[in-house]
Amino acid sequence: MKVWVTRAEPGASRTAERLREMGHEPLTAPVLEGLRLLTEIDLKGVGSLAFTSGNGVRAFAGMNPERGLPVFAVGEATARAVRDAGFGIIISGGGDVAALARTIAGVSFSPGGEVLFAGAAEPAGDLIGDLTARGVPARAVAVYEILPTGAQPPPGAEAVLVHSPKAGGMLAAIEGLDLPAFCISPAAAAPLAGWTHVRAAAAPTEADLLALLS
Repeated sequence: MKVWVTRAEPGASRTAERLREMGHEPLTAPVLEGLRLLTEIDLKGVGSLAFTSGNGVRAFAGMNPERGLPVFAVGEATARAVRDAGFGIIISGGGDVAALARTIAGVSFSPGGEVLFAGAAEPAGDLIGDLTARGVPARAVAVYEILPTGAQPPPGAEAVLVHSPKAGGMLAAIEGLDLPAFCISPAAAAPLAGWTHVRAAAAPTEADLLALLS
């Protein structure tokens, strides 16, 4: 099957390789791209870091040399980016923002200080709100923003993978488009409610997303 991969690079290339291994033909045309912001990062009073995407990890790592703080990552893909950036203590959450908040609030050690969430200018979910409600001091810093690429469906696409709610929104805005859509979460699927065939993964991981194609 010819599958349109809409996620931003470098993740798009990794997804394309997995699709080839499954016998599918990936058509890579990201609908979004990450742009690093020139942000001053104040680590005073910070006891740990939190990331919900590889974009956040790479943007932070490119602006700040700190690698000694404990890091909370939303899932394994983000944890891999954290390891690649040279961080040491890494705790992976359950794959979405709510699960990450539960993980941070339930750690068996106390890193002390605030949790600094380095993320997008318009983050998906409300990690800071979730943490504050659980009594965990936290603040956010925007280190990148996500911009639309204007990409259109590649010729011959028979299905599309949707890795985020924002990507789903970009696809929903393309007039006349209605491909079978395989989404990483119900939130990513929500913007495509009017499409004919939309499925959400059992858990918000790429493994569960690609399992929908089996």
